[in-house]
Amino acid sequence: MSKQAPVRRQTVDLSGYPGLVVIYLGMRAPSLKALGALMKTGKQIGQAVAERPDGLLLHENFVFSLLPPHLGMRQYWRDLQSLEAWTREGLHRGWWTSFLKDPKGTSFWHETYRRSGGFEAIYDNVERPVGMMAFAPTQQAKGPMFSARARLDPGGQAPVAPVTEAELETG
Repeated sequence: MSKQAPVRRQTVDLSGYPGLVVIYLGMRAPSLKALGALMKTGKQIGQAVAERPDGLLLHENFVFSLLPPHLGMRQYWRDLQSLEAWTREGLHRGWWTSFLKDPKGTSFWHETYRRSGGFEAIYDNVERPVGMMAFAPTQQAKGPMFSARARLDPGGQAPVAPVTEAELETG
């Protein structure tokens, strides 16, 4: 009878990351047309991440399901300001604006968690509940609930969203 090695348990010291933000993102493609859009968006996000945006500590891809294809990623950011700055720049702003105007049959969601406190989430065209949507009541993402910053910090000073509510309404 061989003796098993003890479990090697480790933890991390996050004291050097007081503003740490973790964001989970997912995109589901229930059709071939949607699968093409998902692959294109994934490629665009990969290109944007390859540029090593300031404040991005780690980017990981993973698969939620194969049928229907539901791909995801997790990103760790130094702070909310870095994440927000990146969302307002070229590649990210471009694909996000395109998606919101025509999601091409896909659904998209993200959930954001701050070490300093606060969670927020958005679910666009999500029909099968995922994440917090599976247990918490949903409401329209309009007015004060439109931007991630406003959802994280109600009443706080929100910078301009990557895509404004007015831009979406005028198409």
